[in-house]
Amino acid sequence: MTKQPDQLRITEIFHSLQGESTTVGLPTVFVRLTGCPLRCGYCDTAYAFTGGKRLSLDTILSQVAAFTCQHVCVTGGEPLAQPGCIDLLKRLCDAGHAVSIETSGARSIAEVDERVTIVMDLKTPDSGECDKNLLSNISYLKPTDQIKFVLCSQKDYDWACQMIIEHQLTKHVQVLFSPSFGQLNPTLLAEWILKDRLFVRLQLQLHKLLWNDAPGH
Repeated sequence: MTKQPDQLRITEIFHSLQGESTTVGLPTVFVRLTGCPLRCGYCDTAYAFTGGKRLSLDTILSQVAAFTCQHVCVTGGEPLAQPGCIDLLKRLCDAGHAVSIETSGARSIAEVDERVTIVMDLKTPDSGECDKNLLSNISYLKPTDQIKFVLCSQKDYDWACQMIIEHQLTKHVQVLFSPSFGQLNPTLLAEWILKDRLFVRLQLQLHKLLWNDAPGH
């Protein structure tokens, strides 16, 4: 059967508080796309690797609008693994939403609408997917965009610090350090950041603190 160009495979659409990024705590509609080419060791959304339901862009827009919420986050899985994601982002912006996308950085962000805030991971060595980083994406990031490092160990921390220096990240984008839940003590990470005088934002995953990371939150 021919794939419909105006459809995307969706795992879930739900209303919650943003748990990460610089808009943490704000009511947000999440559109979680199905599928991901990566298998990070700390992944907490493996349920989105397969399954889902194919929905038209019109249906997705309608379901999002029903929540009467300004902020919309397109996430996954890896949302950019589905080519139709680019059109979805544009249409959400055209509808007046403040739109962000959470991407692994393993797919090109070159075609993402400039109105969209990009929250892009750089995968660390302990993620198991460090070799998937598409470093050319860094050149497309805007000052309002964000790079996130999920850190599992001091080795990951040291690697992230080196990436910041090598690519002068804090001069161009906002940088987020997030301790991998249950792997790296957040207090220890805070102490490292302060000791090294880093200009980065420590973020904890609010949704895990509030709802223990239950799907739909």
